[in-house]
Amino acid sequence: MAKKSSIEKNQRRAKLARQQAPRRQRLKALALDRSLAPEERFAAQLKLAMLPRNGSATRVRNRCALTGRPRGFYRKFRLSRIALRELASSGQIPGMLKSSW
Repeated sequence: MAKKSSIEKNQRRAKLARQQAPRRQRLKALALDRSLAPEERFAAQLKLAMLPRNGSATRVRNRCALTGRPRGFYRKFRLSRIALRELASSGQIPGMLKSSW
């Protein structure tokens, strides 16, 4: 089980990233638009730099929904490898079988 503070910090980052996403997208589009004047593009880059760092989607860490574990994460199930194996072994995930040979 991950520390509660780490899980909550990541949740705050995810919330801020969702809120800031439209503004960031608009400023990035302006900064990358070659048809604009260089001054306008630079101003957009400065505004983008002034936004909070935790508002960026790349700051959000994928974590297991059950345990909060940050490593060994399966996106399809939103679970870590350990939680996924426990649920699969107990028959909680339909259609998933434990591999053996």
